[in-house]
Amino acid sequence: MTSTKNLVAATIATALIVAISAFSLTGSELPREAGLTLVIFVLAVWAWIFTPLADVYVALAAACSLVVFSVIDSEDLAESLGNETIWLLFAAVVMAEGISRSGLSSRIVATLITRARTFTGLFWMITLALMCTAFLVPSTSGRAALALPLLASLHEALGRRERLTRALSLLIPSVILISAVSSYIGAGAHLITDQILDANDLETIGFLRWMILGSGLGLVASALTCALVMGIFLDREERKESLQLTAADIDAPTGEFSAAEQRVLTIVIAAVVGWCTESIHGVEPAIIAVLGALAITAPGVAGLTLTDGLKKAPWPLLVFMAATLALGKALVESGAAEWLGEALFAPLQGWGDIAQWGFLLVLIAVSTYAHLMIQSRSARSAVLIPLVLTAATSLGVNPVAAAFASTAAAGFCHTLTSSAKPVALFSQVEDLPGYSAADLLKLSLWLGPAHGVLVAIFTVSVWPLLGMPFFASA
Repeated sequence: MTSTKNLVAATIATALIVAISAFSLTGSELPREAGLTLVIFVLAVWAWIFTPLADVYVALAAACSLVVFSVIDSEDLAESLGNETIWLLFAAVVMAEGISRSGLSSRIVATLITRARTFTGLFWMITLALMCTAFLVPSTSGRAALALPLLASLHEALGRRERLTRALSLLIPSVILISAVSSYIGAGAHLITDQILDANDLETIGFLRWMILGSGLGLVASALTCALVMGIFLDREERKESLQLTAADIDAPTGEFSAAEQRVLTIVIAAVVGWCTESIHGVEPAIIAVLGALAITAPGVAGLTLTDGLKKAPWPLLVFMAATLALGKALVESGAAEWLGEALFAPLQGWGDIAQWGFLLVLIAVSTYAHLMIQSRSARSAVLIPLVLTAATSLGVNPVAAAFASTAAAGFCHTLTSSAKPVALFSQVEDLPGYSAADLLKLSLWLGPAHGVLVAIFTVSVWPLLGMPFFASA
């Protein structure tokens, strides 16, 4: 405990020195509010990287500091806590718990998995099933927690074969993380990105457009992940080996849909249709999500009460998102983001005609490997997106496309077991053969660059066809 306190004290003291030095060097160029915001921003990033303090603790401390130093008003912080994004994620979590409680999610997964006739088919079906959950369960951590019992059931059903279980324990969290880009609610970082766009008076993306843009990348990247896991960790004979699984083997519901499943499915379909047709009816996604949560927790629907659903809400994540939204707003409105973005990307201005291409490559590389320093996916968006928007505007790049590409690239966070919660969750599962750090590194050495190339291809070739050009002239 003493060593931890000493580490925190030492890193905070060092961060203060660095931040104060930066402020003194730039004080003549920056207004007071921008300089103070920059100091607090540097401290927060430093604490996220070098201290064991919880992400939410650091974010909330930074937001409160902004209020204390009058960079933002207390009303701004209070408004971020009541932001529609917070309500959307909260209500979506309650809906996800109802889906799980009714058995509907297990049935969907079982329907796909039991169609496999070889281990290759099993891996492909698991990949497809996990991708589908991105549209039903918000946050990658929630999807990982729901998938843990599936791994345990498969371990028993497949005869407790260590190599197969190890490969599956790598496949499941990897696909969960990679496929999250498919859905607006797939990760809290997506909601933060959209809110930062809104704070900058830029066009937001929303549920339907995010699904249209992200589903293709999510599907291709998930397929690539599955192919790499099988190619690296299974031999040819294992991949071709036949098998026959039943729903009972993985403890999934069988027979006709129960009344609870039918009710929940109707509510989910209605909510998704409502999200996709916002431009027609004008009801905001957060309100639709809250209505869905109320419907799914009504008596006699899914066997879930609103009180029980509230207990499942990821309160640390919700508070973290609110605090980082306040920090992002301060960065933008104070001018700190503009100054910092221009300072970081100034060298690209001298690249002439290839400056935009250089920006794209730097953007993807930094976003892909930022997880080595900032473990929280949401924190990475809170840090990177304001800077990306400023640099994109100065270089003549579509800032919305740049923000989306950065958020998509950040979906890769597999290098270390500490890089993402789903990876850590599956690394050492009790009574199951987990994978080693070397196994994860072996996969990431292939998957990281390949995923970055995929994001680049979609950014310049696919997304422009879907109405989101990266280059201003496209």
